[in-house]
Amino acid sequence: MVRRWSQLRRGVANLAPPSAHISLGSRTGRERAPAKQLEAHAVDGDYFTIKKYDVRTGRLFTQQESTLGAPVVVIGDEVATYFFNDLDPLGRQLRIKGMPYTVIGVLEKQGSVFGLSLDRVAIAPYNSPLHHFTNPRGDVDGIMVQSATALTMGDAMESVREVMRGRRNLRPSEPDNFFMETSESALAFMDKLKKVMTMAGTAFPAIGLIVGGLVIMNIMLVAVAERTREIGIRKSLGARRRDIMRQFLVEAATLSTLGAIIGIILGIGIAKIVEWKTPLPAAVAPWSIVMATLLGTVVGIISGVYPARRAASLDPIEALRKE
Repeated sequence: MVRRWSQLRRGVANLAPPSAHISLGSRTGRERAPAKQLEAHAVDGDYFTIKKYDVRTGRLFTQQESTLGAPVVVIGDEVATYFFNDLDPLGRQLRIKGMPYTVIGVLEKQGSVFGLSLDRVAIAPYNSPLHHFTNPRGDVDGIMVQSATALTMGDAMESVREVMRGRRNLRPSEPDNFFMETSESALAFMDKLKKVMTMAGTAFPAIGLIVGGLVIMNIMLVAVAERTREIGIRKSLGARRRDIMRQFLVEAATLSTLGAIIGIILGIGIAKIVEWKTPLPAAVAPWSIVMATLLGTVVGIISGVYPARRAASLDPIEALRKE
């Protein structure tokens, strides 16, 4: 079934890449490396060409090996480093679900996307035993198509849609029960997601700052009401309006700065937990720590202006009468 897909017209190259996250083990002499989770693919067709994978060492599996389902595997750079540190992985064996596979090639380093490593991968022929683990139902769960030019992509997609609808016995009135996506649509979705995340990342902190400022203002207003007699005593002893204002502004700024420092400590702790428990990269940049501290201080000063002005405008005689 997979090989028939490569007969589509208009120069379209196709492949079927069932995949799964499975455990992998290696054996070198008498030593066994601990199991590691990776993404495994059983592929056919021009998978490596479409994905633009180049081998750093070794080779890709041949068409004969693919047809016969030979137990050979091409691994990512991270897999090679983890299992064969300071060793040449070519010709050695990896055990995937208890089945030994001979390493014939190591891919060039691909890096990561959203914290997910692209080098934690093992790729074997579609007809190899790996196919039974990556897709136990025995069907093809993904097909990647590449057209000769961008102008022929629309025709290629219509050809694929016709074949897929025919294979799934869909009537003309029935909608597609499969999903087709191009690189452009994937990039458009990522751009939309980025804009939404940017808006959310701006709106939520802004709301938090407003709420925090209101809370600080209310706290300082309560402090002014409770310390009215103290303010009256200070004024009767010669304290000026600006002295009273300076006192309450400093208190408000200190309160908000301490809150910012506590938030920074919590943020660093959460980032460490996310980095430790998930593959996502999480870190707090030094410049953000400085900006958060300064922003907390500024919010405190702004929120303390009204309570400070109210305290400074109190009449000392009336303030001394306050019990």
